[in-house]
Amino acid sequence: MTAVAPPRRRVVFPFTAIVGQEEMKLALLLNVIDPLISGVMIMGDRGTGKSTTIRALADLLPEIDVVVNDPFNSHPTDPDLMSDEVRQQLLACETALQVTQKKVPMVDLPLGATEDRVCGTIDIEKALSEGVKAFEPGLLAKANRGILYVDEVNLLDDHLVDVLLDSAASGWNTVEREGISIRHPARFVLVGSGNPEEGELRPQLLDRFGMHAEIRTVKDPTLRVQIVEQRADFDQNPQEFLSKYNSEQTAMQEKLVSAQQLLPSVKIDYDLRVKISEVCSELDVDGLRGDIVTNRAAKALAALEGRTQVLVDDIRRVITLCLRHRLRKDPLESIDSGYKVQKAFGRVFGVDVSSEDNAGATANGIRQGVR
Repeated sequence: MTAVAPPRRRVVFPFTAIVGQEEMKLALLLNVIDPLISGVMIMGDRGTGKSTTIRALADLLPEIDVVVNDPFNSHPTDPDLMSDEVRQQLLACETALQVTQKKVPMVDLPLGATEDRVCGTIDIEKALSEGVKAFEPGLLAKANRGILYVDEVNLLDDHLVDVLLDSAASGWNTVEREGISIRHPARFVLVGSGNPEEGELRPQLLDRFGMHAEIRTVKDPTLRVQIVEQRADFDQNPQEFLSKYNSEQTAMQEKLVSAQQLLPSVKIDYDLRVKISEVCSELDVDGLRGDIVTNRAAKALAALEGRTQVLVDDIRRVITLCLRHRLRKDPLESIDSGYKVQKAFGRVFGVDVSSEDNAGATANGIRQGVR
């Protein structure tokens, strides 16, 4: 009897098969194209496919080149994505770096994780007795060049959220203990999710997330049946279900790679940048993160659609995602659904934007840009 070889990795529901939740999918794709957007916070009802979509996105991404046996997924040529050890080895030219390929890491951060588990620890006893920096890498090291997913981030300790956001923004994690300091690259796409019934993040922390996507339970019975049937087909025969979406998955992967390569060439006119800042000013958005993220997201969307020039419609489709969570001044206030942002956008840009038009534009943008 011939033994059947086990699959190389766990089968994941395909990203291109996910029905609905266009706002969440758009925000995730734009963050993959430009990680400097600084992550996305996804708030919505239970059982709406948040975790499934994020895992599907990580599985969709092409494999990356990493240095063999390096715990930080160091890039073989980019110094900003290398650990200090790999950089020193490269400068010394002692031996050629061994390179392999691996899937983009997808790290789940459990709610009960301690700071040591997240950031890593230094073995002081070994450092003092042997005179070496003995470092045990944490989840931030494992997530470098990948996706760090925090489910129920609104229930996580504020201090840990601060640590995650600082690392995501700077691209580095520093661990200091007893006069010993160790630093390693920690550049990842931070994705947080939560249920608004269990409380919101403080406005100061929420502002650090580049984008904020809201998802709702699908109400259309036809779509609900389609989702249920898809899930049943996938659970019954995952390989056969995946084969139906192979071509779409490959096309989407190629589209993302092309967008990442095109992004440095994308331009946004000065007058559009001024109008983005006018919208932020009119909405009384604190700081400049809103301006920066909206510019970056609009460029990423243009790159996704294969263009090198940002259009007004690109800004319209991303500005709500970038600004809605920055309007809250009182922690007890609820986050704006997007009406205020779209109203201000319409006034500044001189465009008639109804909520129905906006929803249609977003959905249409996903269909054109993703399918």
